[in-house]
Amino acid sequence: MHDSSNPSAVRSKKEITQALLTLMRQHPYSQISVKQIIMEAKLARKTFYRNFENKDDVLLSLLRSILSEYYATACNNMSNLLSVIFLFASKNKKLLLLLNKNNMLHLPLQCINEYLPELHKKFFLETNPHYYLFDGLDADYIMFFNIGAVWNMISLWIKRGMKDSPETVKANIKEYICRIRKRPL
Repeated sequence: MHDSSNPSAVRSKKEITQALLTLMRQHPYSQISVKQIIMEAKLARKTFYRNFENKDDVLLSLLRSILSEYYATACNNMSNLLSVIFLFASKNKKLLLLLNKNNMLHLPLQCINEYLPELHKKFFLETNPHYYLFDGLDADYIMFFNIGAVWNMISLWIKRGMKDSPETVKANIKEYICRIRKRPL
């Protein structure tokens, strides 16, 4: 994606993004072309390529924007991270269900994984009260392990139509973690 704070560019990006999402509701993602997107957005091809590399870039840009808001909330609420994750998913339900419909739930995970090195710098310091969990371990492996587990849980919840309440899913996970703690490795 090409970053620009020019109001015209911001408006064009938004129109292109909305056009792609509209088309994704009507057609499989794999069958949507840039031509269809620009026709739906009523913009020139040059405008599309001035703002994005390809149609994947449109979705990644949207996800990065949404996730940056999530990261800000998560960073201020590390003690209740699972609730923040469910809040993010609930708030973006339509998009996540649309990504699922098009077999693209890997894209949010890709964006999350891109952010992990920055997260590591912020939170895996000796001043972090949870630092002892990582002391002497490769924190990157632990972070990716946790993110993968959480994202797979969220993905399953999305694939099931997000019908179970977040409280039910969290209770399942918490009970499982309690059981793990009771058993020796």
